Amino acid sequence: MNAVISGTTSAARTARFAAYDELVSCVRAGGLGPDPAGLRIAVAFTTRQAVRHEGRSGGYRNEVLSLRLGAAVGSCAVEPGALPERAVEECAGADVARLLEHPLPAVRVAALDAYLMHLAPHTPDNGARPVALPAGTSLEKSVARARAVVELLELPVGATVLVVGVVNSLLAELRGRGLGYVPCDLKGGRTEWGEEVVTDALAAAGRCDALLVSGMTLGNGTFEPLRRHAVRHGKQVVMFAQTGSAVLPRFLGHGVSAVCAEPYPFFWLDGGPGVVHRYVDGGPGVAHRYGRACPEGS
Repeated sequence: MNAVISGTTSAARTARFAAYDELVSCVRAGGLGPDPAGLRIAVAFTTRQAVRHEGRSGGYRNEVLSLRLGAAVGSCAVEPGALPERAVEECAGADVARLLEHPLPAVRVAALDAYLMHLAPHTPDNGARPVALPAGTSLEKSVARARAVVELLELPVGATVLVVGVVNSLLAELRGRGLGYVPCDLKGGRTEWGEEVVTDALAAAGRCDALLVSGMTLGNGTFEPLRRHAVRHGKQVVMFAQTGSAVLPRFLGHGVSAVCAEPYPFFWLDGGPGVVHRYVDGGPGVAHRYGRACPEGS
């Protein structure tokens, strides 16, 4: 029978998992830290933006749900207009355990992200390596972030990358490094260079050498199939994560090769200097499975 573990070690705080459901189960049981039923979200808010970078032919919109737990902010991006107005009010003042069972996936992911950020913020002691983003225009900062993300791929020139969550700055960086790509996004459409954007990531994954994947896949349910594909076929998966920036490092070594984590506030919110946090397989933490090796108390 699964036991609830009281007390945690530093290894437990950075534990890694072989499946998303295992992580959620361990958190709900208090296996990594404080009982989530005893922690309440102080502030819930959404951030909405429309973007059209100078010199780019197209634009896009973003909407993100964020939850504040102590000094930590957890986030999950949603399709613009998809989040009911009541969601923010339902989250404010609610305990994390309740929100981990909320009917909306975005709320569940943001609550998990806030809890894990509260437990293990993005610091070197927890495996993160900061990369400074210089001050500049929205496009300049987008390009700098893209460089920080794409540098995590270890591929020869001519390899093909599945890009799940189309960001033109990422595509431009791949092009500049001599890497091919298959752009994929649930919205479809075309890239800045007129390339067709496919909508079925898993169907396209088989013809790609590596995967570059948005954290938004946590919220729309496509992360686990892509992670399992990578495990089966031994492919690199690099995550770029505003959604779930504290969640995705938990899967390093289990289908995730590296993470470029970007917690709130995101690069597009102001023109000042910023930072992203990179994680690679081989950092602190070992694989744990809830009920068998969910981290033991100290």
